Amino acid sequence: MMTESSQPSAFPPAAVAALEQGNTIEAIKIVRLDRGLGLKESKDLVDVYLKSRPDLQRRLEAVQAEARQGFVRWLVIFLALAAAAGYFVMQGK
Repeated sequence: MMTESSQPSAFPPAAVAALEQGNTIEAIKIVRLDRGLGLKESKDLVDVYLKSRPDLQRRLEAVQAEARQGFVRWLVIFLALAAAAGYFVMQGK
């Protein structure tokens, strides 16, 4: 059962903005500060809000997927450069 403080309309606008940018942790921090709740209660409140807004949850998942793809892309580039540097170092010996 949702309490008065967990209704979607009472959710802090700054936390909604953080969720729209894909930053769940920042949204939890904002809820903690705004409501004076503990970490678990704040996380639960953010989860309840996301479940009440499937459109926002899909957008959050899309932003997080893009971030993961970017990380993997940079990781592959870094490993390729490290392998090339290692190859040239070994060739010099």
